[in-house]
Amino acid sequence: MATESTHRELSIERAAAGRFAAINARGGRVAFGTGNGDEFTPTELLLAAIGGCTAIDVDILTSRRSEPDSFEIVVDADKVRDDGGNHLTNIEITYKISFPAGAEGDKARAVLPEAVRQSHERLCTVGRTVELPTPIATHID
Repeated sequence: MATESTHRELSIERAAAGRFAAINARGGRVAFGTGNGDEFTPTELLLAAIGGCTAIDVDILTSRRSEPDSFEIVVDADKVRDDGGNHLTNIEITYKISFPAGAEGDKARAVLPEAVRQSHERLCTVGRTVELPTPIATHID
């Protein structure tokens, strides 16, 4: 049985002043920038990563029972500058998910709170990393 590597790596390339791209090992690219254009900012990408990570967890656990009629996750936060420097506070995730009427939809609705709890407390790597003290090492080559 093959095991997934625990190591993750991507690179950031500068495209122009204030514009960059993140490139993963599979060749995927995500453009981002300083917020002067329509690209996401790094802060928005962090919020997207938090929402996306829990969306995947919750979708896997609920869609085994029923396909949702609608599935939206909203992530809100306040960006502040204080004695701790620039950071986000008051991060909130709102789950706007509905399932069809019937037995399968009832099963998905019943498991939804537990799926959200498991994602928050254990499964979502991004959310867990943000909530836990996670040192970041820096190096200059």
